Amino acid sequence: MARFCGLSTGMRLIPFLISLVVTIAVAAGVFRVSSAYFRSEEVSKAEGRLSLYQSSVVAELERFSHLTHVLARDAAVIETAGGADTGALNLRLEDFAAKAGLDAIYLMDTAGVALAASNFRQPGSFVGQNYAFRPYFQQALQGGQGRFYAIGTTTGLPGYFIADAVRGPDGSPAGVVAIKIGFQPLEQSWSGAGEQVLMANEDGVVLLASDPAWRYRVLAPLTAGQRQRIKAARQFPGQDLAPLEWQAGEGPRAVIAGREQIHLTASIPPHGWTLHYFASDDRAAARSWLVTSLVGFAAGLALILFQVQRARRIGAALARAEREEAQLRRANEMLASEIEDRRTAERRLKRTQDELERASRLAALGRLAASVTHELGQPIAAMRNHLVAAEIDRKGRSGLPDKIGALVDRMEGITRQLKFFATPDAEAQAAVDLNAAMRASAALVAPNLEEAGAGLRLDLCPAPVSVQGSRLRIEQVMTNLLRNAIDASEDSAAPLIEARTGAADGEVWFDIKDNGHGLGEATLADLQEPFVTTRESGRGMGLGLAISAGIVQDHGGTMTACNRDAGGAVFRVAFPVRPAEEEQP
Repeated sequence: MARFCGLSTGMRLIPFLISLVVTIAVAAGVFRVSSAYFRSEEVSKAEGRLSLYQSSVVAELERFSHLTHVLARDAAVIETAGGADTGALNLRLEDFAAKAGLDAIYLMDTAGVALAASNFRQPGSFVGQNYAFRPYFQQALQGGQGRFYAIGTTTGLPGYFIADAVRGPDGSPAGVVAIKIGFQPLEQSWSGAGEQVLMANEDGVVLLASDPAWRYRVLAPLTAGQRQRIKAARQFPGQDLAPLEWQAGEGPRAVIAGREQIHLTASIPPHGWTLHYFASDDRAAARSWLVTSLVGFAAGLALILFQVQRARRIGAALARAEREEAQLRRANEMLASEIEDRRTAERRLKRTQDELERASRLAALGRLAASVTHELGQPIAAMRNHLVAAEIDRKGRSGLPDKIGALVDRMEGITRQLKFFATPDAEAQAAVDLNAAMRASAALVAPNLEEAGAGLRLDLCPAPVSVQGSRLRIEQVMTNLLRNAIDASEDSAAPLIEARTGAADGEVWFDIKDNGHGLGEATLADLQEPFVTTRESGRGMGLGLAISAGIVQDHGGTMTACNRDAGGAVFRVAFPVRPAEEEQP
């Protein structure tokens, strides 16, 4: 189930990741398209603003272009150029300049010396100054209208100069009349509107700019010839004409003031000047991000709805799969239970068959025991009679009859046990001293010890250790365990059997230890089964422990067995100590 859940989780994650990638790709595409669209809008707006500024500059240049032509034909100007007094003309030019908003109006003779000027009252008056070096003066004398932008050599203020020749009665040049127009209001309007505008002349020198720091900077390095010409015309005195920190980019883009912006240009006739307009596209980027966010939100919402619907479908499918898996698991459990029941039945049948087989063998053994008891009973009785007669006739010099009598008693006890095994009846019980029973058993297995070359160490309790029971049957248990220990130790280099007795915690006990091969992987329950033996074929029937276990159980005792750490095994038999009133049968 965990594997299925992991697989289903992975399968659910893949479509989600695909949808996420598609959403990101769509958002990126939307951003690119919207960015291009909004930037084109910003460019269109910038083109409109540039066109407006271009018109205003051209209008400013042309607004007074006719005035010098008119003044050059004015009678007072012609008379003054011909040598008349300049007082009246100074007043008249002062009035014209004030009403027209011009920086200055002045009249020069053919040598370039100013004869009269509207600023004759000011400390920096043009009167008496020589302007023959100015290109506009030279152009006017040559018959054309002179135009020139420069910084004033007298006032130090920049301006745009327009000049026309004044001709005498004979038509020859008598002087030159010129006006100076200041563009400071135009620059102030650009700066006040927060625009980024500059106008550069044909040499790339910035004449006007919304940022005063850009003025008189060059857009590209000047050649030596350009610098020489500018110096000769005293066009920008005191200015080093350093390069402007800007960089034109691809398309309508440029970097200025450390920022990449929209960059558009327009020409200003008639000088070939260029008007540069810079506009930020931050609004386009912001609007692009807004549109992308909206589209991304819509796509994310659609994705969430899709995932919710898909999760519901997957959840339903998983629920069906879980139900089917639960049904399959229940079927498997039922099948496993049926298999286990069948195996249990087979084990019971096998155990019943084994028990039936053992019962059959035990029944045959019982019949054999009955036959042996019957056949040995009469010979033993006859031996008893002969021993009694020998007792009467002997003169007490030999103890052999006593020993043979003891053996006859034991043979009678054995036949009684066989009779009990064949037809078990209740047997009288008496106090049995485990110490005496252990010595008697040791005497019985003495030939076995000698044959096996094994030693026997008795560690008996100093005080009597008594238990209510059958002495003969308890000795049989001890004899069986001692013989088993001797057989188990026969392969040892120095076979040693240890027998102990004792009493503790309301019970009496004895144990028998050997240094033989131990129990191996067999358990006491396995060894207690009838006809189960660890000896080779022909050396035992496998009944010793089974009979011993039955005798111990009949006496209410317990038998345990375990392997020793030093090698070999230890068998322990314990009997409970019963109160005196319970000791009577």
